[in-house]
Amino acid sequence: MKYAIITGASKGLGEAIAKRLIQEQIAVVSVSRTENEEIKQLAAEKGLFYQHYACNLSLEKEVQEVFMEIAHWIFEKNPKEILLFNNAGVIEPIQTVGNLDQTPIIRNIQVNLIAPIITTNLFFNKAQVTNTAVQVINVTSGAAVRSIEGWSVYCSSKAGINMFTQTAALEQAELKTNNKIIAFSPGVMDTNMQTTIRSSSKEAFKDLERFKEFKEKNTLLQTDTVANALVDLLLSGNVESGKVYNINDLLK
Repeated sequence: MKYAIITGASKGLGEAIAKRLIQEQIAVVSVSRTENEEIKQLAAEKGLFYQHYACNLSLEKEVQEVFMEIAHWIFEKNPKEILLFNNAGVIEPIQTVGNLDQTPIIRNIQVNLIAPIITTNLFFNKAQVTNTAVQVINVTSGAAVRSIEGWSVYCSSKAGINMFTQTAALEQAELKTNNKIIAFSPGVMDTNMQTTIRSSSKEAFKDLERFKEFKEKNTLLQTDTVANALVDLLLSGNVESGKVYNINDLLK
């Protein structure tokens, strides 16, 4: 059986990915601060394994402990493949440099960059002594390759996850493992993150009006559309390790 671990699975893109994977008969492990009852019920209806782990991804010690526990019992089952979706992310702080607060800076880097590095490192390590292939999907952003005023921390953390993905892929290729790692840029979706962006101030975020227009003109992507495109890619067997995939290319 295949197992999928999804951070931030309680809502947004993570929720949509989880629901699609359950439809594909892939067991789901949800990792987030709160549990999504719809995902739990859907898995039960399909007679499929599902487990939720509460975890605050901004706390390094908690990430280590929770994912060590998950890795221990998942690898014991000797699954055919493990899909690790590092999906959880935070946009804050939205503010210009010189006016940033320390706490949200640290939380952003912990959730967007450090947690995915820790989890990927752990699962690649465990895979060295098993026959299980691990496929890591790091959710990134177009902000990783484009400077956006007010988003210096977010841009930096996502640029970091792109570079980590590409470097880890080179290493796995050199080691000749069956593991793969990609980054996936999901575009501008209709999620709580967009709500946070629209509630920021013009002084902190220069492009505020443009993002408000995305909602007003109904041009935001739906999470189901994005999740389906991503899962279709993963199930195709044509994933290129180290590549940064963009939703716009997958929807063509």
